[in-house]
Amino acid sequence: MTTYDTAEAAVTAIAGDRATLRMDGTRAGIVLDATGLSAPERDDMEAALRIALTGRTGVTEVRIVATAERSARALIAVASGKGGVGKSTIAANLAIALSRAGRRVGMVDADIYGPSQPRLLGVEGTRPEALDKQLIPVLTPYGVPLLSMGQLVEPGRAIAWRGPMAAGALGQLVEGAWGRADTLVLDLPPGTGDVQLTMVQKYRPAGAVIVSTPQDLSLIDATRAIDLFQKAGIPIIGLIENMAGYICPHCNEISDPFGLGGAEAAAADLVIPFLGRIPLTGSIRAASDAGKPPAAEAGDTVFAPIAATVDAWLRLPPPAQPAAIAPR
Repeated sequence: MTTYDTAEAAVTAIAGDRATLRMDGTRAGIVLDATGLSAPERDDMEAALRIALTGRTGVTEVRIVATAERSARALIAVASGKGGVGKSTIAANLAIALSRAGRRVGMVDADIYGPSQPRLLGVEGTRPEALDKQLIPVLTPYGVPLLSMGQLVEPGRAIAWRGPMAAGALGQLVEGAWGRADTLVLDLPPGTGDVQLTMVQKYRPAGAVIVSTPQDLSLIDATRAIDLFQKAGIPIIGLIENMAGYICPHCNEISDPFGLGGAEAAAADLVIPFLGRIPLTGSIRAASDAGKPPAAEAGDTVFAPIAATVDAWLRLPPPAQPAAIAPR
């Protein structure tokens, strides 16, 4: 084998397709793609490459240039106009279903005042580490790394922050060390306050998924959330109707304690897509409370179709954006 062949084999064994080798006489030059690597990981890889090539026959000098591309990352805001509609449960299951569909997904629990994703994703009691002032997301059993205020405060402690502090916390979560994640699902707090304004103005989600129950009061507030995103020029991916229909476990009779079809009718009136219905079932509640989201199950037929629609929407060319109206 030539000097180049042996050197290339050594480089590939360490860095795989991240490294490109160039030989100029006896000088070895390596371009290293450090995208997604932390600083220590990058330094370790550079050191290993130098050790592997330095002193090798025919190599007198080793130069390494590390490069990194900024990831093109799609942010999906999951929002509702009011609390209690199951938004966080849907956000967790949507993130897992998107991951199972092939996306590299991270979860940002941006519900600063009521973070629940650590429980939903089965990582209660964990804390993220920080590196170079960046938070490192906590791995979950479902392949969806997580950053949440619920990991940074004591359990049960109230988070009584004014708007600027909440917006600053949101920035720390969104700007964490997400590595090669191509999609972040953002579980926003209910309403249309400071956190939502910071999100739409500073981070510009690719689109928003709105969650509502079928009842009129929920739909009134969901319409306000839709109006906020539309005024900010953020596309609405679609509307989900949660708690739609209850199947009695004893007689299998279907009843509609919160009404039926209200969200679908509202989507038609607002000319936005309707993504589907999530039934009101004890199994979804119990599994979610136990940190075992149903979307992780192989036989999931509830969340997978919604995730497939969202995934297909993300693959479309970006829609022409209307001029954003600055929220007051």
